[in-house]
Amino acid sequence: MKVFAILFLIFCSLQSKAQLSSKTIFTKADTLRGSLNENRDWWDVLHYDIEVAPNIITKKIIGKTTIKALVIKNSNNSIAQIDLQQPLVLDSVTLNNSAELKFTQKDNVCLINLENEAKRLKQNDTFYLTLKYHGQPQIANNPPWDGGWIWKKDKLGRPFVSVACQGLGASSWYPCKDHQSDEPDYGMSLSVIVPDTLVAIGNGVESYTTYNIKYDNSPTKFNIYKWGTVEPINSYNIVPYIGKYVNFTDTFMGIKGKLDLNFWVLDYNKEKAQQQFSQVKQMLRAFEHWFGAYPFYEDGYKLVESPHLGMEHQSNIAYGNKFNNGYLGRDLSGTGWGLKWDFIIIHESGHEWFANNITTADIADMWVHEGFTCYSETLFTEYYYGKEAGNEYCKGLRKNIRNDKPIIGPYGVNKEGSGDMYYKAANMIHSIRHTINDDEKFRKMLVEMNTKFYHSIVTTQQIENFINEFTGYNFNGTFNQYLRATTIPSLEYEINGRKLKFRYTNCIDEFDLPITFQNKTIYPTTQWKTTRIKRKILKQFTKDNIELNYLLQVNKIAANEP
Repeated sequence: MKVFAILFLIFCSLQSKAQLSSKTIFTKADTLRGSLNENRDWWDVLHYDIEVAPNIITKKIIGKTTIKALVIKNSNNSIAQIDLQQPLVLDSVTLNNSAELKFTQKDNVCLINLENEAKRLKQNDTFYLTLKYHGQPQIANNPPWDGGWIWKKDKLGRPFVSVACQGLGASSWYPCKDHQSDEPDYGMSLSVIVPDTLVAIGNGVESYTTYNIKYDNSPTKFNIYKWGTVEPINSYNIVPYIGKYVNFTDTFMGIKGKLDLNFWVLDYNKEKAQQQFSQVKQMLRAFEHWFGAYPFYEDGYKLVESPHLGMEHQSNIAYGNKFNNGYLGRDLSGTGWGLKWDFIIIHESGHEWFANNITTADIADMWVHEGFTCYSETLFTEYYYGKEAGNEYCKGLRKNIRNDKPIIGPYGVNKEGSGDMYYKAANMIHSIRHTINDDEKFRKMLVEMNTKFYHSIVTTQQIENFINEFTGYNFNGTFNQYLRATTIPSLEYEINGRKLKFRYTNCIDEFDLPITFQNKTIYPTTQWKTTRIKRKILKQFTKDNIELNYLLQVNKIAANEP
C-alpha cells in the first residue's frame, strides 16, 4: 500500500510536540524498526506468501515466507532490511527462486545483500525474496497486551493456539517488512500445517485444504490449511488460529451486496456462538450507516474464537469474550448501556474501518485507530438505543482517562503514546461532533473519511486536515490540546441577566473549541468574552448539559441567575 506525504508530515512541527521527555532513551534497534531507512524505502511490499508449521509440543515453528516486492525508486543501496525477531533464525534467502543471497542477522534485523543483483533491479521492477526460518518464537504471557504465540488448551485439554502481535510486531513470528506504513497491495496467503486432529484458520477466504500428509519425518499425519486475502492487510493482522474448530455461516445484504459471514468456534461452543454472534448483523447494519460500506467485501467477514480476549485481525477477528455482553461481563462506561451488546464484536469490528481500512503510518498516531473505534461503541449504542444513550455511554467512559502523557507518541521509534488514545480521543471526537451540531454532516464526514482514505496509509495531520476542511472549522487548537497536551480544559462562565461571560483555563494558549448548545454557538478562548443570549436558551447552559457533550470541566463562577 502506497504512502503519500509521509516523510513531510511525520516531521512537521505540530507533531514534534508529542515527543517523550528527555529521560526516554531509544536505541538503534528502535529506529531500525520504527523508521523507513535507506534499506526499506526503495522497495514496496506487494504480496506475502507465508507458510508455517508450529510444533505444539516443543512450541517451535518452521516457516517460509515469500515476499513479492516492487522497486519504487532507483537506489545505489544494495541492502534490503528484513525484520525477524530473535530467537527466530533465518536459514536462507533466495531471490526470484534462483539466486541464493548472503545476509547477516543481528538482533531483530536481517540485512539481505543484493550487491550482485541490484544492478538488474530498476525502478518499477518486481522481485521475489523467499526466506526460510525456524526457531522458538516469543510466547505471549498476557495476550493481547503483550505479544507472541499463545499456546493454550481448551477445556477438554486439546491444543488451542494463536498469535497476537500488535505492538510487538509481525516479525515476532515471520520475516517481513515490519513497518505499519507498508501493507501488501495485493494481500497475502497463509498456509498452516497442523496435526490432522486440528483445524487452522487464517485471514480472508480458504483457498484449499490438503489432508493426511506426512511432514518433517513425523509419524503424525498433518493437514495444510491455506487462506488468503486479495485486499491490502497490515502485517500484524495476519495470524493463524489452531484448535478443534467447527464452522457455521451466514450472509449480510449490505451496501455492496452480499457479504459472506463465517464463524469458527470450538466445537462445544457452537450453540452459544450461534446465539451471541447474531449481533454481527446488527453491528454491520449500524456501522455501514455511520462509516460506509464494510471495507473488505471480497475477503468476507470472519469471527474466530480465540485463546485470548480479542484483536482486530482483518477479516479474521479474534473473539474471546466468553459469549457474554459487555467487556467480559462488565460495562466499561458504568452506565449500563455497555451491557446491551458484546464489546469484542462491536469494538474489534469497528477496527475494520479504523485501523484496517484507514491505517496510520506510525503507531505514534494510533489514536486514529483507537479513538474512532472507541467512539464506534457510542455510535452503535446511539443507533439502537437513541442519542441520549450514546451521549451517556461516551461520557461514562471518561472515568477511564488517565491524562498521563500525550496521546500522540514519538515518531520513528515504534512507540505508542498514552492509552488515552481510546477514551480521551473518543470524547474529543464526541466534542467535535457536538460543535458541528449536525448529525447528518458528522455521519457524512465519517463516510467520506473512509472513502477518501480507502485502503490507505495516513498520518494524524491528514486526518486533522480532513476534519477541518470537511467541517469548515479550524480544530487545530482542539487537536493540540487533546492529542498533544495532557490537561482537561476548564470552561469558566458566569450569567448576569441575558449576558453570558466565559473563558477557557487549564489549557494551551491556542485552545479555542467552539461550544454549541440549543443551536447557539459561542467561541471561547483563554480571554474573557461576553455575549447576549435569550433567557430560555441560557437556562440550558448548565454544567451537566455542557459536560455531557464536551470533554471539559465546567465551572460556574457566579450566581447571578437571570
